Amino acid sequence: MSDSHTPSGTSARLNTGVAHNARVWNYWIGGKDHYEVDQQVGEQVAGMFPIIRDIARADRWFLGRAVRYLAEEQGIRQFLDIGTGLPTVDNTHEIAQRIAPDSRIVYVDNDPIVLVHARTLLTSTAGGVTDYIDADVHDPDAILERASRTLDFSKPVAVMMLGILNFVLDTEEARDIARRVMAAMPSGSHLALTHPTFDPDLGGEGQIPAMKFWNENATPPITARGREDIAAFFEGLELLEPGLVSCSRWRAEPDSPVVVPQFGAVAVKP
Repeated sequence: MSDSHTPSGTSARLNTGVAHNARVWNYWIGGKDHYEVDQQVGEQVAGMFPIIRDIARADRWFLGRAVRYLAEEQGIRQFLDIGTGLPTVDNTHEIAQRIAPDSRIVYVDNDPIVLVHARTLLTSTAGGVTDYIDADVHDPDAILERASRTLDFSKPVAVMMLGILNFVLDTEEARDIARRVMAAMPSGSHLALTHPTFDPDLGGEGQIPAMKFWNENATPPITARGREDIAAFFEGLELLEPGLVSCSRWRAEPDSPVVVPQFGAVAVKP
């Protein structure tokens, strides 16, 4: 992979000598936007925790089902996707705008590689809008201020936080971020969220040594959480059926993939 198209200002932040989550995740789902170090760390983690590739795919499938559900059944026309990751097949705007061409989508990420590829995310139907914000999840006020330039916060918004709060290591801070973002949203808005767990009921114990290896060899550091802590991210919201479940089983077909240790849920703001 070449970084020859890196926009001005991003190359200083681009460290190709250390594995980065967005690129390793891309490797796990079969993408091509990664470096040798990302492949090496990805293979090591997969050797320690073989289900990680299933988790990566299940998380991506959850995104597709959640966006379709929100657009088709809930009538959502605005999406704030925090922790976008690298573009791949069927990004949020592509799914939403197939259903409703007037949908407006704002992507948020702070990985310079994602910024390089942001032009892929900025394609849009003639009647819709897409935007990209280079911002950190730890600064929700900045995200909200910039997103409000594209999204109308007087109308319902679907906030997508897939696999992002696990990079906020302090649980109270992560809870506060979710609370502050949703506080800015009107009634009828939704929160779609996935998060890794060490819950033994979902086979999550194996994540502990794999995450320890990750935190010693890659960036950014990550943490898993139990069901109770993840459920707290939906405080003040109403969980929609089937509730907080393995993301591979959320509104999935009966022959859905194996249960993975990654919770997923969608909730609505009353």
